[in-house]
Amino acid sequence: MGAALTRYRVIAWIVGVVLILLVVIGMPLKYVFDNAVVVETVGPAHGFLYMIYLVAAFDLSRRADWPLKRMLLVMLAGTVPFVSFFAERRVSAWLAAPQATRAPEPVAR
Repeated sequence: MGAALTRYRVIAWIVGVVLILLVVIGMPLKYVFDNAVVVETVGPAHGFLYMIYLVAAFDLSRRADWPLKRMLLVMLAGTVPFVSFFAERRVSAWLAAPQATRAPEPVAR
């Protein structure tokens, strides 16, 4: 599950950064300055990256055996600016919690 978590964390950050670029820079340029070049380039990139994010979130949710509601909430996190960062931290905490409660394995000598 470690590789699935790493894939999810990387794509969550990428999607979050691209969405912030789109909303904070692209939208004001388009609607205030009538320059849609950022929206026209970053918008489709975000859409493609969001599809990868959905696949990574689905893969991780199946491996972690999450309930449907949690899976859907994590998937929706990529649509709201800054929420994907929060979701990535929560997901990492959820998956680290069971490991922290396990007893350490004995060392073979």
